[in-house]
Amino acid sequence: MTQTQPPRETPAPQPRTPPEPAVPASPRPSMGRLVGVDLARALAVFGMYVVHIGPPLSATQGVASWIRYLADGHSSVLFATLAGFSLMLIAGRREPKTGLAGRQAKARIAIRAVILLALGTAMAMEFGGVIILGFYGVYFLLALPLVRLSARTLAITAAALALVTPQLAFALNSLLSESVQQSISAYDPLHRLSDVGVLDLLLTGFYPALTWMPFVIAGMALGRLDLSSGTVQRRLAALGAALTVTAYGMSLLLAGKDALRSLAEDGSSSSGSGSVPLDSGSFEPDLSASSLLTAGPHSGTTFDIIGSVGVAILVIVGATVAMDRLPRLRRLAKPVIAVGTMSLTAYVGHFLAQSALSVPAGTGTQQSWVPLLLFILGATLFAAIWSRFFRRGPLEYLLNAATKPAKYIR
Repeated sequence: MTQTQPPRETPAPQPRTPPEPAVPASPRPSMGRLVGVDLARALAVFGMYVVHIGPPLSATQGVASWIRYLADGHSSVLFATLAGFSLMLIAGRREPKTGLAGRQAKARIAIRAVILLALGTAMAMEFGGVIILGFYGVYFLLALPLVRLSARTLAITAAALALVTPQLAFALNSLLSESVQQSISAYDPLHRLSDVGVLDLLLTGFYPALTWMPFVIAGMALGRLDLSSGTVQRRLAALGAALTVTAYGMSLLLAGKDALRSLAEDGSSSSGSGSVPLDSGSFEPDLSASSLLTAGPHSGTTFDIIGSVGVAILVIVGATVAMDRLPRLRRLAKPVIAVGTMSLTAYVGHFLAQSALSVPAGTGTQQSWVPLLLFILGATLFAAIWSRFFRRGPLEYLLNAATKPAKYIR
């Protein structure tokens, strides 16, 4: 009789744990991307300070002239491009929100648009049509149908609009006589309130939606991309440089040495009120066909749009790369980055402070850079201190709170 051996116990299988990765899943800090965007946003705000508070271009020379020229028009374009990027933060960065989340995101954007339009109209009553916030509201509303498009489709849309809308705007401006514009504005409640009506917001204002939507849509396309990717960064840098050189080079070739001349040096102001000077877009448009070949700030031509988008891309990519790869610089730039996190507060605040303090505006009588430097320093100190205690800026907090009802959308 054979003895039966008891079955040998085998140890229970242990759950397999994946080995620790040698490197993190995201080789670069995910915050670097947004920090770079915040830095670019701060630069846009400071550029607007240069235009509104600093000396006019005619009163500068050397490096100061380059700073003044680059700020003229390019700062507001950068602001508009970053507005498109911000829309993607709400609607879904890399992947668009769909279903209930998508409807609520669109509702949040729509609420922001209405608030910005109302705030911009209120400020335009005091400071004139230089205020960009009302135009922002229109941009946001027009961008709503586009928030689910891919980066490629958005880029193609922006390019198509850049090629078509300047010529369309030229034709419409040629057809709209002064009497026709006055007849339209007579029935426009926004125009009665602030002299910035629907026609100004869409076609004849300082930042008309017809020719400024390419900037917003280009920013939306950037928002769909992984800006922390080295490959994406290199391609965008090459694209931005190509757009800038091609647009401005072709304009100089076709229109001559004055092709890039700033409109701030020509003509007289067409509208506006208050103590704050009008931006360079505040001059009557040149309705000659040859003006379509120029590329000066705020000229609104195809060359201006393409070149300005190229500059905006270079600034955003440059800021992103710097914040990703230079941690010491990121620490040093923290107070400036804080300004970018509360750009709405910084933008509105500089108008209110300039009016309250009776600071000389960037007109022909303003020669000193001191007021500008003091405003930049003041905004930086305020943002640095505020950000130590609060997550959002004052106006950013109110704007975010106002969008809370969007969660009830079903």
